[in-house]
Amino acid sequence: MSRALRVLLIDDNADDRLIAEEAFAFTDELVCFLTTAVSGQEALDRLRAPETVLPDVVLLDINMPIMSGFAVLAAFKADPKLAALPVVMLSTSRAEEDITQAYTLHASAYLFKSLEFQTFLAQVEAFIGFWRVSSLSQRVIVLPT
Repeated sequence: MSRALRVLLIDDNADDRLIAEEAFAFTDELVCFLTTAVSGQEALDRLRAPETVLPDVVLLDINMPIMSGFAVLAAFKADPKLAALPVVMLSTSRAEEDITQAYTLHASAYLFKSLEFQTFLAQVEAFIGFWRVSSLSQRVIVLPT
């Protein structure tokens, strides 16, 4: 059995973090483990710490004060330690310029966040299923000799 998928959610909005935490709580902690950061700078500081175990995937809000999600994404991609981290932009914005900017900055995906909890829960389940399967191919498996 593989380890739990590690997800980091970066979102300044306490209500949005709470909703995400509730949605992720419906999953088994052995399947997925969610941590949160309230700002891009907090996430960068935490992830750049030498002892930090990096998440498997980052969910990143776009509209945050001081350091937007786009600025955080650009900082990730400019940092050799963080550049390979998959980053999924999570936003209610359907603006074409936001989507284009996310992919221009090398976001792995852009997820429209549903405002209805049941639909958001289904999105979380699909997100976890996708990233658990896709991250399996990136894990190194050492077989005994």
